[in-house]
Amino acid sequence: MDGFFAGIEQLALVRGLKASFVAYPIVNALHIMSIGALLTSVWLMDLRILGAFRSLPQPAFVALLRRTALGAFGGALVTGSLLFSVRASEYAAMPIFLAKMTLILLAGANFLVFMRRAKGGDEPAGGVAIVLAALSLVLWTSVLFAGRFIGFLG
Repeated sequence: MDGFFAGIEQLALVRGLKASFVAYPIVNALHIMSIGALLTSVWLMDLRILGAFRSLPQPAFVALLRRTALGAFGGALVTGSLLFSVRASEYAAMPIFLAKMTLILLAGANFLVFMRRAKGGDEPAGGVAIVLAALSLVLWTSVLFAGRFIGFLG
């Protein structure tokens, strides 16, 4: 597997990203922007499901934030993959990086459960929505913390 990650680091795009004075900082800034948009939309959406912002119509508010979160996740995925590629071998061996990836998978699974349980509406019936929204807040916040630790434990 080490050869696979070393191969990623040798791709022309990755070598260009490493060599560029401006490309890496721009990708890094775009990653931070994507994460900010993702977490803000997730937090607002989940807090609305948990009962905050009652003056805002929940179906439209949650639908808008869901689209925003999905777009921001796409941006974070692309930019995060580029950032990973620069030091793929090193990151892939870090337990905190693996924890972050696991948390992202769990948050994604939580979202899929939420969507599957939404029977024609915008949220699952009963207390399931509350549990899934609270879990979403914990998971995405944990992803953020794990990501920040990567720079300090590596």
